[in-house]
Amino acid sequence: MIRLAQPSDALEIATLFHRTVREVNRGDYTPEQIAVWAGEAPEPEKWRARLAKKTVFVEQAGARLAGFAEFDPDGHIDAVYVHAEHQGQGVASRLLERIEAEAGRAGLRRLFTEASITARPFFERRGFRLLDAQDVEYRGATFRNYRMEKLRP
Repeated sequence: MIRLAQPSDALEIATLFHRTVREVNRGDYTPEQIAVWAGEAPEPEKWRARLAKKTVFVEQAGARLAGFAEFDPDGHIDAVYVHAEHQGQGVASRLLERIEAEAGRAGLRRLFTEASITARPFFERRGFRLLDAQDVEYRGATFRNYRMEKLRP
């Protein structure tokens, strides 16, 4: 079940993010990058603040969250994370389908993101095209990601 995230989801979203980066993204980034990206521990206040500013969809799997995705009113997809135990089960695809439906209702013709090395193949399979590779700095570490977009009819 996909639904809008609630402030009460902040701790579970923070924990899901922290665990996903540490368990899934570690194949594409160095241990130092992972430590910086994930942080030492989940940061629910950071995610609670993001929930107040963005449209965030979550997929509920029983009593737990299987994944979440953030969507901005301008068509920017800021985050798509799937719990390590739910990889390869279509969670990210369903979340992106929900975002695309919202974008259609809002009349947006362009969706765009900065995909991680890990996420790039997913977005390519979903019709996003590569615009540019870029190196960005975050908390003193440099990360490679990919500016991508999908134009809607």
